[in-house]
Amino acid sequence: MPRPSTKSATPAAKPQEEKITINLGCVDLGQIDLLVQEGFYANRTDVIRTAIRNQLALHGEAVRQAAARKTLSLGVLHLSKADLQALEAAGKTIEVRVLGLATIDPAVTPELALATISSLHVLGALHASPAVKAALARRSH
Repeated sequence: MPRPSTKSATPAAKPQEEKITINLGCVDLGQIDLLVQEGFYANRTDVIRTAIRNQLALHGEAVRQAAARKTLSLGVLHLSKADLQALEAAGKTIEVRVLGLATIDPAVTPELALATISSLHVLGALHASPAVKAALARRSH
């Protein structure tokens, strides 16, 4: 069974960051620009990242409790073709439940994914081929 980790299974595979887009009011954006201009932060992104990290730290215990209650693996989970082939050979399936990053090896076929992944619940990001994502769409929560 694959194990969650805090490091990527492959060294320069894909970035462990995802881009997001947010809308801010002009006043909030102006205040952020002023903080950057005054040297408190290097740039807008630095301000936003810091604010998000502070909020996550503030609610860290609630996140940990919710993750445990929902039996989510924290961190990075990589499913290799060999992992899934071993499950298929054993006649077993897995429920993938990740808070963080779930990656499915690009060599995994949609058929192998369907034969071995009974459900998929990812809070964060899923990196898999478009064909595998499409195949698992009905099993995703």
